[in-house]
Amino acid sequence: MYNSSAGSVSNTSFGGRAFRYEVVGLRQNGQPVGSAIRSSGSVFITVPYNRMNQIMQQIARMGGKIINIESLMSSAESNGQPTATPAAAPTTKKVKPGHEDVPVNLYRPNSPFVGKCISNQELVREGGEGTVRHLTFDISTGDLRYLEGQSIGIIPAGTDPKGKPHKLRLYSIASTRHGDHVDDKTVSLCVRRLEYKSPETGEQVFGVCSTYLCGLNPGDDVKITGPVGKEMLLPNDPEATIIMMATGTGIAPFRAYLWRMFKENNPEYKFKGLAWLFFGVAYTPNVLYKAELEELEQKYPDNFKLTCAISREQKNAQGGKMYIQHRIQENADKLWELVQKPNTHVYICGLKGMEGGIDEGMTAAAAKFNVNWADYQKQMKKEERWHVETY
Repeated sequence: MYNSSAGSVSNTSFGGRAFRYEVVGLRQNGQPVGSAIRSSGSVFITVPYNRMNQIMQQIARMGGKIINIESLMSSAESNGQPTATPAAAPTTKKVKPGHEDVPVNLYRPNSPFVGKCISNQELVREGGEGTVRHLTFDISTGDLRYLEGQSIGIIPAGTDPKGKPHKLRLYSIASTRHGDHVDDKTVSLCVRRLEYKSPETGEQVFGVCSTYLCGLNPGDDVKITGPVGKEMLLPNDPEATIIMMATGTGIAPFRAYLWRMFKENNPEYKFKGLAWLFFGVAYTPNVLYKAELEELEQKYPDNFKLTCAISREQKNAQGGKMYIQHRIQENADKLWELVQKPNTHVYICGLKGMEGGIDEGMTAAAAKFNVNWADYQKQMKKEERWHVETY
């Protein structure tokens, strides 16, 4: 559950503490609020806890990059001594800017949170392939909270063939931190029922956890662990460019991003940048959340773009099936322009096999400008602007 007071000064041990940011690349036509000391190309800014996010946004607008955050002792902790002394310098720790309070493993497998299924809705429309469900769970009776881009673990009911409890499976969260009902009391998943033929027997096999989840009824209990994951977190910059590439249920974290950007009224986060979703599916009825996505595109034409690759219905320029990499190649000029911006982030989620196709598409895009994509991608990863979660 998201606790709206969890980050307040009165409810955290960090309330009286200050933090020192080490910033590089700051433009010189002004300085953020705070005490800044320049040394060896870096600017050091002392920031009180309750102004951390505000100062981070100011730094981003001025072209700066935070390369280190150091916690300074509060006056209460140091019994009236100065907050930082040369004799007892605090240990520095690298922290990703804007992600200082990421909830991780609030509930573990040996002591999971037991939520309740509120709803279980089919997302694949008539004529589509397979079964995909949007599930919403009540988490109001516990302390589970999470951020967009994280995952939770699900422990299926029952035991395996050896009589042991089933192991947990991880699923990307499909709702914002405030939940689908915007009341901080729910978490949602987008789950495809796994089914395949056994290579040994030829029999139809159904995935244990996905079948369990797809068969839940409102009121059923469900064991939840986590949350986990920091790779897919959104930047706090409301003017960032967010490029998303998904196949199938890989859309789950991107639904959470888009709902936070456009469907919620968040005073602390007013998205003004560009969000571009590339979505690959087999058939049109498999475009998950299609009506909602198209509504966003119509309502926010300057801030959201939807580009679908429907492999069994559309043809690429060579007459073959249309996949995400072909859409990337079609939009090569614009994509290359965008990924060169320092506040552009690329997120990839879905089947692991999609990564090769995306690299193929981006290689073609970069080649038009005589750039080696592999080298540029490494630089984006180093700058923490290339995010991948595939399975």
